[in-house]
This record gives sequence, structure tokens and C-alpha cells, in this order.
Amino acid sequence: MGKHYRVIQWATGNIGGRALRAVIEHPGLDLVGLWVSSAAKAGQDAGTLAGTAPQGIVATSDVDALVATPADCVLYMRQGTDMDELCRLLASGKNVVTTRGDFHHPASMDPDVRARIEAACQAGNSSIYSTGSSPGFVTEALTIPLLSLSRRHDCLTIDEFADMESRDSPDLLFNIMGYGVAPTAFDQRKVDYVKHDFAGSLAQLADAAGIAVDRWEAFGEMAAATRNVTIAAGTIAAGTVGAQRITISGMQGDKAVLRFRANWYCTRDIDRPDWELRESGWRIRVEGDTPLDVHITFPVAPEDYAAFTPGLTAHRAVNAIAAVCDAPPGIRTTADLPQIIAQLG
Repeated sequence: MGKHYRVIQWATGNIGGRALRAVIEHPGLDLVGLWVSSAAKAGQDAGTLAGTAPQGIVATSDVDALVATPADCVLYMRQGTDMDELCRLLASGKNVVTTRGDFHHPASMDPDVRARIEAACQAGNSSIYSTGSSPGFVTEALTIPLLSLSRRHDCLTIDEFADMESRDSPDLLFNIMGYGVAPTAFDQRKVDYVKHDFAGSLAQLADAAGIAVDRWEAFGEMAAATRNVTIAAGTIAAGTVGAQRITISGMQGDKAVLRFRANWYCTRDIDRPDWELRESGWRIRVEGDTPLDVHITFPVAPEDYAAFTPGLTAHRAVNAIAAVCDAPPGIRTTADLPQIIAQLG
């Protein structure tokens, strides 16, 4: 990184808070602004919110003030995507790196929304890029080089495993995600949400590699616990939902050629042994003339897991700032950006 980039951090939730600290500690980045949604955080020093020394940057909810603040990049990590807000930031000349999944595949976007974003990029000579760990790293940055070993492609399957046994979030697990209740029809809204982000990311890969996809299919499944299980958030009774799976498939005729499966579970003792649940991480299988089977796990103690996981998503976004700032204006993708290399010194 040959120069410093001025950065505005947009939101300080689980991911945004980690990104804020990473920006403060990064040798090539200068924090120049901080947007927060909470009135309780507004007015606080960024260092206080990040757990560092004071930075002299005061958190604010004033969008107008931040649009007027000179900056090279905005790390956009708020809950929900505000297209009006993004257009203002881009038109003001600020590049945007976001962990929102709306921009992985420009061709899949609503045409009117895409036109507005592209027009804002042209007006501000700016770029916007969606990334993160999943989707992003595991669906694009890792799979593109894996496929570079092949000359015949049959299918790429990404299995993501998330063990939630140590997560002490009863409301999230039981009331929102639906664990510990009798299995019923899968919530289609949850399926559609996962499909939006992951089909877009895999469609980018398909376009880049010349893999023909006729349509995208998505469905959800539930598996019941086979015994009573006590987890950090409470109890999963035998016969109630202990694991869930959402599968997104890019189809070529009646055959899947790209596939992502989200395997989320509170116990591995379930009535679906064919799911082969593994410890948290990813398994990527390439089928073709150069078959591969890649396993990634996270060697982190359960008590440290909550502090570790935000970095998986936040750090790639921080590391992408230089590449996006130096890219041509428009909606950028992993396929058209240079390789993102972390600057660690």
C-alpha cells in the first residue's frame, strides 16, 4: 500500500465494530468519519467504541455531514441497504466497500437500481464492491483459483458448517432461527434471503469461468435432534429442530454445476446422518478433470469464538479498500479486481 486512504466507517455492529478497530490499527488507513445508527453511540469517540485509545473522531448519525467529509472510501456495514444513501456517498466521490450482498453480480440486480448506482459511480468517479467471508471469500476469492486448475468442470460444491452449540443467544436461536421447536415447513423468507446473496455471488463465478447456468434453485430442510441436548442458549429437546440446511444450486438442465449449502446446527445428533455435519468451517469440492476436496476449519477455543468470527467478514472488506479505491468507476467484482492482498506491516 503506497499511500494512505481516508476511511469512513459506516455502522458499528458486530462486523462494523471489528472493521472500525481494524481501520484504526491499519498502517495505511486514516479514519476520518464514523456513522452510527444508535443515539447512545452518537457523540462518542471512535476509539471508545472500538476499544482503543481516543481517535478524535466523533460518531454521528448525520449523513449530510459525512457526505460532505473528504474521504477515499466508506466501509458500509449497516443493517439493511439504503440505496439513496449509497448513491449520495458514491456521487460525492467516495468509493464503497460493503459487506451487504447486493452487488456481487451486477447483471442480477434490479435494472433501475443498478442504473442508479452506476450513474452515481460515474458522477463521483467512484466504485462499489460487495465482499466478506461468505459470500465473498469462499464463493469467489477462493473458488476462482481452485477452478484455475481445471479444464473440464462438472460441479463445484461449497458446504458451510456453523456449530451454534456455544452461542448464548436464546432469542436468535429459538425465536428467530427456529431451533428447539417441532419441525414444520421451512420459512421461505429465510431461503430467499440466503438465495439472494449466494446465487448472486456464484453467478459472478459462473460468468467469469464460462459455466452455463440455466436457473437457480433454492430449498431449506430441517433435521430433528435424536436426544435431549443442552447448549449455551438452552435445551434442544429430542424430536425438535436441531439442525437446518439451505441449498442454493445453479442448474444446467437437470444437473447442478454450482452449489452452496449452509449447514447450521445446534447438535450433530440428528435424524439425518446423511448430512455429515462437521466442525465449523467450509468444505469445497471440485468435480471435473482435476478433482479437489478442500477443508477449512477454525482452530479457536469455544470461549474465544464470538470474538474471532467478526474478523472473518470484516477483515477482507478492510483489506479490499486499496484495490477498490484504485479501480475504474462502477460496480466492481472479485472477478475484475486485482487480487486482494492484506498489508500487514
